[in-house]
Amino acid sequence: MIQGSIVAIVTPMLPNGDIDFEAFDRLLEWHIESGTDAVVVVGTTGESPTLTMEEHCAVIARAVKTVAGRIPVIAGTGSNSTTEAIYYTHAAKEEGADACLLVTPYYNKPPQEGLYQHFKKIAEEVDIPQILYNVPSRTGCDLLPETVSRLADIKNIVGIKEATGDLDRGQQVISLCGDRIAIYSGDDATALDLILAGGKGNISVTANVAAKLCSEFQEAALSKNNSNLLAKAKQINDKLLPLHKSLFIESSPSPVKYAASLLNLSSDDVRLPLVKVTEETKKIIKSA
Repeated sequence: MIQGSIVAIVTPMLPNGDIDFEAFDRLLEWHIESGTDAVVVVGTTGESPTLTMEEHCAVIARAVKTVAGRIPVIAGTGSNSTTEAIYYTHAAKEEGADACLLVTPYYNKPPQEGLYQHFKKIAEEVDIPQILYNVPSRTGCDLLPETVSRLADIKNIVGIKEATGDLDRGQQVISLCGDRIAIYSGDDATALDLILAGGKGNISVTANVAAKLCSEFQEAALSKNNSNLLAKAKQINDKLLPLHKSLFIESSPSPVKYAASLLNLSSDDVRLPLVKVTEETKKIIKSA
């Protein structure tokens, strides 16, 4: 089982908009050295909506080659087209990814039965571990706990990134199917509470710039029966909260790319329709 600190990694860009693969390599090495447990590439934080199909697959291939089996590589392969999601998932398997992360179909607003059939079809078509991703604030589509429970019976659906930020929702999903699939937080600010309720880790934006702290936090939080480690987890969580909040003042990943640029990890360049953060936001991020 993949668990712990899982970074939803940015895709570094050059000023002309091309992908900066050399910076991407350095970033992956930094995460491995910092104790990150797994990496999600070409997710929302990786600006997947603005990558071409060729770039999408190239980033997955580069991550697999650079990481070279040292930590799991999870490829973002979701789409609002079931056919396209199957294509990306096939490609990720062929490139050697360890698992895939599949966001709910955005904009279409399918009913729960449509969501069930969508994920079931992808799982049947491609034999690779698959993690569902529910983030209704961005997709306009909510994968309900009862539907997650149905999907948990499919053998290669192994987890869900629950990014509602609603702890009651997260606990409900854990109660219904936490014995069959792994439930990951997709919300840095509430990750500790979800892990203490039975979650297996956090797919994190903040880990892009606080990799070592996030790794230490996850290790401590997952040791729930050790009071000293739990106190350490709470201490780190309190320290990280201002950073968590600052990275979502504007649409992600613009804030985290600016934060990464402060550490010389990546440029703050993003692709349209996203733009760089404002000067006021820069001050808040820099302070955090």
